[in-house]
Amino acid sequence: MKQQPLIIDGHLDLSMNAMEWNRDLRQPVARIRELERGMTDKPDRGNSTVAFPEMRAGNVGLCFGTLIARYAKPTHPLGGWRSPEQAWGMVQAQLAWYEEMDRQGALRMIKNEPDLNDHLGLHGQEDSGPIGFLLSLEGADSIVTFDHLHQLQARGLRAIGPAHYGPGTYAFGTNSEGGIGDKGKQLLKEMESLGMALDVTHLCDTSFWEAMACFRGVVWASHSNCRALVNHNRQFSDEQLKALLERDAVIGMPLDAWMMVPGWIRGKSHPSNTVVTLQQMIDHMDHICQLAGNANHVAIGTDLDGGFGTEQGPSDLDTIADLQKLTGLLAERGYSATEVDAIFHGNWLRKMREVLQ
Repeated sequence: MKQQPLIIDGHLDLSMNAMEWNRDLRQPVARIRELERGMTDKPDRGNSTVAFPEMRAGNVGLCFGTLIARYAKPTHPLGGWRSPEQAWGMVQAQLAWYEEMDRQGALRMIKNEPDLNDHLGLHGQEDSGPIGFLLSLEGADSIVTFDHLHQLQARGLRAIGPAHYGPGTYAFGTNSEGGIGDKGKQLLKEMESLGMALDVTHLCDTSFWEAMACFRGVVWASHSNCRALVNHNRQFSDEQLKALLERDAVIGMPLDAWMMVPGWIRGKSHPSNTVVTLQQMIDHMDHICQLAGNANHVAIGTDLDGGFGTEQGPSDLDTIADLQKLTGLLAERGYSATEVDAIFHGNWLRKMREVLQ
């Protein structure tokens, strides 16, 4: 039987799910859902979509695995850890989990180009082999000092998104507005000196433009959609997308329903009463491809189980394994096999090699 094409997912909060949602991702999705039956502490309980068996079943053999811990001052609209040091502590717990999964052979941290080449060479030879991941930090609030940044880089961190939701230490994120300031500029310069990538996802408009002007290294957007299709500050405007294209950036397409279709109301809208499918993911992909004139700048960055599950995702995706449906759907929309390979893995591989060399 022909092997399914390799998929690289540009954004998965694996360690957050393990350490804060208490999900053992070595178990199948069905088992994780069963264990969460009746739980109500999180809106997505019993609706998870990501676990190692399903990633292997869908040939999601590589991903960008995140660390995430937001520091929030008392006035922060969404809350978070009460100090940067506490956020740092959570990041350490998440990193310890990644390192243990690596030690056990369930995951493999990709720290350099030889790691990547070796993983690609072995990938597909055995169904139970490790899933490769590039370590990324979503929101930089946990970086107490630049010594902390160097510690993370030495342990494998290769990309940073300076902000998440609301105002952060180094930039302003989604649903807030402001610049990166001196601290943000210093962080970007330090990242550049370490050869790390800048993930511009979640940056508000002002922070986005200031970061793009300040940072001269590798840029990407791990999980962002198009403002022209869903008008929200979380999305990129065409002007921002064109600036990213000029930097040879790659933009990963997320599967959070409110970002895919306009008018989604959390807690009321549902895949059963709103048309949201993988076709809408392709709509966002196609919008960027039309701006670019090619398929060299879009990829997959699902954000699956990033605080939502099947209750707020495409109706035709039950688990991450269903990403393979995109093969036929993209072909139906006129994308060639070469272009599908670029979207599935080729574009992310190009950017990974730039960071890992």
